[in-house]
Amino acid sequence: MEKKVVITGMGIWSCIGQTLDDVRDALYTGKSGIIFSQERKDLGFRSALCAHLEQPDLKPFVSRSLRQFMPEEAQYAYMATKQALENAGLDQDYLDAHEVGIVYGNDSVAEATMHALDKFREFKDTSACGSGAIFQSMNSTVTMNLACAFKLRGINLTASAACASGSHAVGLASLLIRDGLQDCVICGGAQEANLYSVASFDGINAFSLRENEPTKASRPFDRDRDGLVPGGGAATLILESYEHAVKRGAPILAEVVSWGFSGNGAHISTPNVAGPARSLKLCLKNGNILPKEIGYVNAHATSTHAGDGKEALAIAQIFGDYKVPVTSTKGQTGHEMWMAGASELIYSILMMKNNFIAGNLNFENPDEETACINIVPETREAHFDMFLSNSFGFGGTNSTIVVRNIESNH
Repeated sequence: MEKKVVITGMGIWSCIGQTLDDVRDALYTGKSGIIFSQERKDLGFRSALCAHLEQPDLKPFVSRSLRQFMPEEAQYAYMATKQALENAGLDQDYLDAHEVGIVYGNDSVAEATMHALDKFREFKDTSACGSGAIFQSMNSTVTMNLACAFKLRGINLTASAACASGSHAVGLASLLIRDGLQDCVICGGAQEANLYSVASFDGINAFSLRENEPTKASRPFDRDRDGLVPGGGAATLILESYEHAVKRGAPILAEVVSWGFSGNGAHISTPNVAGPARSLKLCLKNGNILPKEIGYVNAHATSTHAGDGKEALAIAQIFGDYKVPVTSTKGQTGHEMWMAGASELIYSILMMKNNFIAGNLNFENPDEETACINIVPETREAHFDMFLSNSFGFGGTNSTIVVRNIESNH
């Protein structure tokens, strides 16, 4: 018997806020988290645009011995997870007494790796890397550190799938619960926001050059888009089986209805229409959902010319005559990469819970491809009970999740 999977807690560390209330307000008012970084310009970046992230202070919460193993993204993930556990009413006593798992998306630890190897090359001595270097520089650093910090004894796994990492992590966690292998899983995605992590992205001309107007640079679906803006942070969701959540009297926010996925099986960086369309189709099929039941689509659209156009065509192909409202929150946040699949679920749930759709920032004119879908340019009051969220990544990895609202506690 398949179990119903529900979301009981959320936490976020984002360029548009570090609390759920602040993020909700930022979404509603169309606040942008994008800035011009003089440091990046001085160091030779072609585009000095990026999301501005506050650096968390973990000293009140995490021992010095554990902090030395935590790179930037693990720190963001700790803060988001601490918030999500509180939001779900899960304390350390509960975590100690139950097998709670963690599946988290992460696909790079550039800065920590670079610093450790720089020290080795400078001193020609491997011990100069430092004792924390190995734990900081592995892709699984987030799950490794959080499992130790919160003493988690369930599944302990990192989903590494480029910009679909966060979404795949939530999908995998939902499967574990649906199949009865876990009662409760912490899941999400994290992205380092330092300049070293995206230098090679800048080197392949992937970023917007609209440096004189930072808040107008990320413009998903807009005709005049000229590249993405890199962001980062972390987002955590607490997933539980419905029975488990009811039994412990948890606040039930929403249900993860279904997960769909696909591979493009084509070019490593150039997207196509068929791959994303299959991900969408499979997600609807897996949830036994009709397209017209979806009230909102949170698109992957990163503000690149090829990606946004192909996704628009895929959405149009699957939804047909039904003009579902579509936006990409990346107009406000930039591309949160490994975190995006998780953070965009939280953004969408906040909209669903508060009866609005955040406008697609900087969408002024469609092009030939993006004109085929119903893009919402400005925040509007809207009631919807089910949404679909897309995340696509390099290598042609695609992930789609459908979430349904749950109004009452049970």
